[in-house]
Amino acid sequence: MEGLETQLGSLRLKTPLLSASGVYGLDYETIISSRPYLGAAVTKSVTLHPRQGNPEPRIAETRAGMLNAIGLQNPGIAVFVAEEIPKLRTLEVPVIASIAGEEIDEYVQCAEILSTREEIHAIELNVSCPNVEKGGIEFGCDESVLEDLVVRVRKVALGKTLIVKLTPNVTDIAAIAQAAIRGGANALCVINTLRGMAIDVETQKPALGNRIGGLSGIGIHPVAVYAVYKCYTTCCKKNNIPIIGLGGVTSAAEALELILAGATCVGIGTAMFREPNVFETVAKGMQQYLQKHGAKSIRELIGKAV
Repeated sequence: MEGLETQLGSLRLKTPLLSASGVYGLDYETIISSRPYLGAAVTKSVTLHPRQGNPEPRIAETRAGMLNAIGLQNPGIAVFVAEEIPKLRTLEVPVIASIAGEEIDEYVQCAEILSTREEIHAIELNVSCPNVEKGGIEFGCDESVLEDLVVRVRKVALGKTLIVKLTPNVTDIAAIAQAAIRGGANALCVINTLRGMAIDVETQKPALGNRIGGLSGIGIHPVAVYAVYKCYTTCCKKNNIPIIGLGGVTSAAEALELILAGATCVGIGTAMFREPNVFETVAKGMQQYLQKHGAKSIRELIGKAV
């Protein structure tokens, strides 16, 4: 789309809009109608071995957004390669494969397998899932562990843009971002969900089977804007590391907030549940904004507010 083209690592994208990992599961048909407005598609996080996920109920709606505790349910990397990768060809947009693990070696093995697949254009390290007992967020909260993880994955993810997805559940997200960059990340995804909990006052029990989950949706948007700003001004701008801003985007204005704060691309997730045409709405709204403000390219706006 005119004016919305951008660059994410080695990927040339026709728009800065990405579908967030996990929202549509492995049902890629869900986003085909959004293809003209989509820059890239991010897959559900896959692990080395199959995962059954957390006990139900796994989703709870709140006034501030949605809590989920899916628990990284997925069929494992072998089934993903055999059954899911062929489906990705139908998307006709760059594909970013998200991977997770309980041990560093599991990330490395998944990345090594995916690095040989031409259908996969980039790899996202999900080091920020808040609702699994082992792995996930543990890697994203420790600078030295995260740096080691990224270094080891970078060695096997040859020729692939490497993205690290950061958690907001830390004291200083900029310090974690710097560790990922030192390790060899080509881009950062900022942010994943915030830890949260809801209780059903009638049953007097937690609303989620896992008790805690990750809060997504409009309630976390200001947190995402701040986190993008913090990472951009502290380390991403000077190191030329693009940011995928993610968190509570439902409109062009909210997407533009993230870009003005320093994001190169914007991920949309929870809004897809309520508005199937959200990518079209946001993309067209961004084009109208460019025309109104006399900008020729969305790239002119990156970090402009800071």
